[in-house]
Amino acid sequence: MATAQAKLDKESDDCSLLPLVHDIIKCMDKDNQDVLQELSKLKAKIQEAREQISNMPGIDSSPLEQQQQLATLREQVRTKNQLLQKYKSLCMFDVPKAS
Repeated sequence: MATAQAKLDKESDDCSLLPLVHDIIKCMDKDNQDVLQELSKLKAKIQEAREQISNMPGIDSSPLEQQQQLATLREQVRTKNQLLQKYKSLCMFDVPKAS
């Protein structure tokens, strides 16, 4: 899971299409022959974005399934917080106070 997140972070560093679109417009304004090259860069970037989206965790789950999973996780957090507060209130631990 951590490696997948690290991979996603590396890949999502530069997902902006605006610079490529700007380069294409500049080439078109100058009647430059590099327009096709810039368009192929844009096409490759869009394809890369599609691949990143298809590899995202949970993309294969329906919105209802995602909402149910979110509700379950929130309930787990609530239960764990309640248990933590209960254990803190028991005063069984001698926590040294920082001076």
